[in-house]
Amino acid sequence: MIRAEKIFKQFDDNKVLKGVSFTFEAGKTNLIIGKSGAGKTVLLKILVGLMDPTQGHVWYGEKDLVSMSKEDTRKIRMEVGMLFQGNALFDSMTVEENIRFPLDMFTTQSLKVKRARVNHCLEEVSLAGINDKFPSEISGGMQKRVGIARAIVLEPKYLFCDEPNSGLDPKTAIKIDELISEITNQHNITTIINTHDMNSVMEIGENICLLDQGQLAWKGNKDEVLATTNETLESFIFASPFLQKMRAKALGRSHETS
Repeated sequence: MIRAEKIFKQFDDNKVLKGVSFTFEAGKTNLIIGKSGAGKTVLLKILVGLMDPTQGHVWYGEKDLVSMSKEDTRKIRMEVGMLFQGNALFDSMTVEENIRFPLDMFTTQSLKVKRARVNHCLEEVSLAGINDKFPSEISGGMQKRVGIARAIVLEPKYLFCDEPNSGLDPKTAIKIDELISEITNQHNITTIINTHDMNSVMEIGENICLLDQGQLAWKGNKDEVLATTNETLESFIFASPFLQKMRAKALGRSHETS
């Protein structure tokens, strides 16, 4: 579990976050959503420790990341996995070398042990046997799965995903969502996803934080989205005509059974 407590962030006169408090639960896919400029990326960076808040606290269990010692911060970062928007794979490294990179950086394990862990992670993302391929030799969806394998290779307690479906076709995006959700639930990871993808919201949004102008505007889960009366959520979620129809259909069924 990660708990944001009254997070403020200001750049000169620009107040980006204005007292955001939210609990990101373990074993669930926690989504941060909102319009461009709402503060999503800044909040994600503060949660992962890449940026300090102007005011407030970030609790990893009972430990405050903001006031943590360098040694404790290092220990926490060993428990964090990151899935970047652009995959951030090294073009000059094979798939195995890319996934093994965190093990090479942070452990003293033997090459045999590290290779076994890499193979296990490749199996988890359904990519067994592509160890020797380079990123340029595999599809964008496969690259994203390699990114997930690298993110979980250190068996993290916390997984941060920045726009994991960016650049993917809808079918592949659904598969990535399902994979992230499956890994999260199976390993009881606290997964936090920054996303614009409304399919992700409706499919895997187990705990959703909606930001608007730097404030928490709504919180809930995917089952509560369609029946919302929150104006900010309505204007954000149902901007799409398809989702407007989906909502009307769901509400129609609800009235029929009541």
